[in-house]
Amino acid sequence: MEHSKELALKQLTCKVRLNIIDSIYNAQSGHPGGSLSIAELLVYLYEEILNINPKEPYWSERDRFILSKGHAAPALYSILSEKGYFDKNELLKLRKIDGILQGHPDMKGIPGVDMSTGSLGQGFSTAVGMALGAKMFNDKYKVYCILGDGELQEGQIWEAAMLAGNKSLNNLLAIVDNNNLQIDGTVEEINSPYPIDEKFKAFGWAVYMCDAHDFQELEKIFEHINFEENKPVAIIASSIKGKGISFMENNVSWHGSPPSTEQYELAIKELKTTLQELGGMAI
Repeated sequence: MEHSKELALKQLTCKVRLNIIDSIYNAQSGHPGGSLSIAELLVYLYEEILNINPKEPYWSERDRFILSKGHAAPALYSILSEKGYFDKNELLKLRKIDGILQGHPDMKGIPGVDMSTGSLGQGFSTAVGMALGAKMFNDKYKVYCILGDGELQEGQIWEAAMLAGNKSLNNLLAIVDNNNLQIDGTVEEINSPYPIDEKFKAFGWAVYMCDAHDFQELEKIFEHINFEENKPVAIIASSIKGKGISFMENNVSWHGSPPSTEQYELAIKELKTTLQELGGMAI
């Protein structure tokens, strides 16, 4: 990856994180940890991979994206606003009655949202259904889905994974945000899904492993993905919950807690410093 492109992606990622913290602080409600951990993944998908047109959010030939871990909605809203799907001022109305951005993605009211999610497991199942439907009607779009590692504890995840493998859904790509933390502790303590890669392989998926925060690794993986293999693709992305804010990183207490004013100011200061170091203007 060219240095200039990587730098631009890192700058945008930092802006996405700033948006996440701004929106959750203003709402005094939301899930910062798991939103921050998928910032690079969303930036890479929306900047480099997805075939979309923000001016035509319901374009029939667009690729579909589903955030199955719907509680990380602030991250999705942030990148959608940066891409121009709606005015960035809406971010400050997160979870407010006069705004369009609900606590979880709403396909009926938010441009750019392809599926309403929040009940864990259902987004991934819908992604499999969308991919199967595209196959049946010879549509060329692909379906991309981000799900959480704690979400893998839902039984319907594996029913859907089995169907996707059996139907050779090579138009489906799932990314597991493997930050190893869920609301009550580590995924191993609650109900271990490991080894995640071997489980997907057993259901007939092509599986890749990467660092969720490394654009170089993401580019290499997407260069090697071969959808002609007639297999759905799973990327197990090792991530850090709360990434980008020192006191939130790998801290389970930030799963669903908004920052206080003092914590908000510290977080914004850290992120603005990071943005300045990347050569971007602080916002």
